[in-house]
Amino acid sequence: MATYASIKYDMDLSSNATGAGAMTLLSTQTASSSATISFTSNIDSTYKEYIFKFISIHPENNNSQFTFNASIDSGSNYNVTKTTTSFRTLHSEDDETASVGYRTGADLAQSTAFQKLHENFGGANDECASGYLHLYDPSNTTFVKHFISTINSNADDDMSQTGFTAGYFNTTSAIDAVQFKMASDNLDAGTIKLYGVS
Repeated sequence: MATYASIKYDMDLSSNATGAGAMTLLSTQTASSSATISFTSNIDSTYKEYIFKFISIHPENNNSQFTFNASIDSGSNYNVTKTTTSFRTLHSEDDETASVGYRTGADLAQSTAFQKLHENFGGANDECASGYLHLYDPSNTTFVKHFISTINSNADDDMSQTGFTAGYFNTTSAIDAVQFKMASDNLDAGTIKLYGVS
């Protein structure tokens, strides 16, 4: 029979296996009919991994697309070349629809465009999205910079929708700023928190 100590030890090993370390909150920004939310400080060589947490992100309109890009010049330009992949899962409230599919309209191939992290947001008063984005070793000047994101939302057609997006910024320059925005409307409400992971 497993003891409390052995169970706790196993849980600790499992936690470490995910790569999760101590998280330090570096910045919090709250949207209020915001065209963009930009993080232009605290992304440096202090940490090898950064996590952005998206909490109750609410767009102005239905069918909105949540996007991001990075900068190598402290936020003067958000146009770093990237190659990405994207897929999503869906399940409707009436249990009639359930699917998993690759999103050909959401991936990029050596593009400087803003990357879609999530799409088809519901814009009703009670609808929102939450999730996270991991950015790895952004100050490294030898390798490209990888990222992974997962976001769940109320889709605009009454579905639970989870988007999975990953890729790499194809640059050996240090990334020092990140910007989030809706593709065609404002971030009506919500919070984005930036953490450094040691």
